[in-house]
Amino acid sequence: MNQVDTKIGRQAVMYTFSNSEAEDSRIENGMQQLGWQFGKGKVGSMEFQKIVAAIETLAKRQGIVNQDIYREMHALYHAIIEAMQGVTRGQVELGGMLRTAGLRFAIVRGTPYENAAEGEWIAVAVYGTIGAPVRGFEHEAIGLGINHI
Repeated sequence: MNQVDTKIGRQAVMYTFSNSEAEDSRIENGMQQLGWQFGKGKVGSMEFQKIVAAIETLAKRQGIVNQDIYREMHALYHAIIEAMQGVTRGQVELGGMLRTAGLRFAIVRGTPYENAAEGEWIAVAVYGTIGAPVRGFEHEAIGLGINHI
């Protein structure tokens, strides 16, 4: 049996990049073997708040985070902001700068360290296009945020 990759950020990025059911299944099986929680989705908007809301909604609906526990929501929020800073090159703004984004995202929650005392971590990977709100006037971008819970 192959050893499952415990790099939580790499798992989130690879899951985001995955674009076939077979590839999704392979990645998901590995994360399930580790007992990790995960989910992926898509969002497109000129509004930063809508992107954050889409990622948070998926995390809550799939039980990746408990919305009633502040530290879980706080960790998720910071992972999202860190990932979006990568996508927006540090300027976490879209519509006000006449930019729009079409993004795929993945959320992974797990225990990436051998020492159980290190606890749980959450990773958010975001990949897609960003640019002027005109088709063909965008480029690829990626961001990754990792935070402890």
